Amino acid sequence: MLIKEFIHAFRDPRMRVLLLGVPILQTMIFGFAVSTDVRDIRTFAYDADNSVYSRELVERLRGSGYFEIADYLATEEEGSRLLDSGDAKAVFVIHPGFDATIRSGGSAPLQVLVDGTDSMSAGIVLSYTVKIAASWGEAILVERINRISGAKTASQQVSLESRAWFNENLVSRNYFVPGVIALLVMLITFMLSSMAIVREKEIGTIEQIIVSPISQFEFIIGKTVPFAIIGFIDVVLISVVAMVVFDVPLRGNVALLMGSTGLYLMSTLGLGLLISTMSSTQQQAMMTTFLFFFPAVLLSGFIFPIANMPEPVQWLTYVNPLRYFLIIVRGIFLKGIGFDVLWPQMAALLVLGSALLTAASLRFSKNIG
Repeated sequence: MLIKEFIHAFRDPRMRVLLLGVPILQTMIFGFAVSTDVRDIRTFAYDADNSVYSRELVERLRGSGYFEIADYLATEEEGSRLLDSGDAKAVFVIHPGFDATIRSGGSAPLQVLVDGTDSMSAGIVLSYTVKIAASWGEAILVERINRISGAKTASQQVSLESRAWFNENLVSRNYFVPGVIALLVMLITFMLSSMAIVREKEIGTIEQIIVSPISQFEFIIGKTVPFAIIGFIDVVLISVVAMVVFDVPLRGNVALLMGSTGLYLMSTLGLGLLISTMSSTQQQAMMTTFLFFFPAVLLSGFIFPIANMPEPVQWLTYVNPLRYFLIIVRGIFLKGIGFDVLWPQMAALLVLGSALLTAASLRFSKNIG
């Protein structure tokens, strides 16, 4: 049974490319495309004051590296048109009297028009603007106090020194790429196993298996081991791409990563085989696979934090193996944590995997009907 499944998986050259080459390609695409880092924001400025302070503020925003000031606008209405067309992500509006208000000791307003279609990016843009403008305003205030008093005044009494652990440069790619490992391994092994048994039905070889001296459990093992080996190979390939191409650190134990992968594969292969035993055609199995896969991704925490989901939905995530493996793979890659921290997730995968494989074994009946 093992030899037969390996022959089926690797006999077709296109299947070999699909199983070994496509995961690498998809990792490259995901790694370069999936990012929440907001830099070089395409921005326009409408400076109706055109003064020393207004130009200095715009240059401070430009020099931060977050904003790319594409051009200065002649009218405020032009900024609205650029936001409507999507050519601008933000527009800075400085009204007349900005310089005079600051020199008189008042608070001069800076208007920021932001494209809120993408609420996450819009919030980041506003946060950057507030911090840069506040820092610039504080520097002006300290300069004025020093000029009046003739003494040097410290800009702030408390100095905040922030330190980010595990992802020091706050690169979103380091967070997402390890998660891609979990997604791709689940997709590949899920699809392969979901069509394993139903393929035997379609090509007419299920009768040979029924009359063969093989138990239900042995049949399930023969169907899962080859796909599990493919899953391990894909994990190694994708991990190498993550470290070499995207500089994602692997701080944890490789053996622990492989052991956790084995527990994860028990769940993905078990669910795939269960679907295969319940399907009549490969097309039906494929559609059922996607029916389970996309909700699993959405309820895993890969895109949206589980804590932000409604409580009934959060309870559903506890039966999702992808949820646990994401915690494991990110913890091993970025934090370097070990079994003493990850054992609850590994135990959950063991329980889910054992239950799904047992259900698939019981569901497979050695009779044609």
